[in-house]
Amino acid sequence: MSDSTRDLFDAAAAGDADAVRTALDVGATVEARGEGGMTALVAATKQNHIEAARVLIEAGADVNAKDDIQDSAYLYAGARGHDEILRLTLDNGADLASTNRFGGTALIPASERGLLSTIGILLEAGVDPNHINNLNWTALHEAIVLGDGSDTYVEVVRALIAGGADITIRDGDGVLPRDLAAARGYDDIVALLER
Repeated sequence: MSDSTRDLFDAAAAGDADAVRTALDVGATVEARGEGGMTALVAATKQNHIEAARVLIEAGADVNAKDDIQDSAYLYAGARGHDEILRLTLDNGADLASTNRFGGTALIPASERGLLSTIGILLEAGVDPNHINNLNWTALHEAIVLGDGSDTYVEVVRALIAGGADITIRDGDGVLPRDLAAARGYDDIVALLER
């Protein structure tokens, strides 16, 4: 790795947008791979360094380039609620159908974590609410099974239904979302699913 490319990674990880720009100006490779197969953009995204990510994207960084654990800037920003970087990736060619190491779209971990604003952004962008991951779960299943049934998750379920989630898709064991919620005592979610 050249000195300028090493400087690029250091600047991206530190969130120093000016140093990112300088490293690119002196010949750093925007798509170079660092530790764990990360691009500088993935490194900036993982720290939610918005301005560094913006400079990299404006320089042509691939928002869909994945590291060794299948995280791209787009997928990671969606999974972690880094909404400003997520919007930048969506405006610059994010592949809405791309999947993480669990075979899930960005919407699935966003739903698991109760990231309401992120869920709204992803649904509006056109991410499929009915994509099934390697665990045989959709975003709706994850919100119920891995959520805590709180008001936040009631709103997540409401947003997913409004965004087109099919409440009749069964999990890998053949269980409906309504029954998953009932088994956990999530009465407000059950009520939503029965409506």
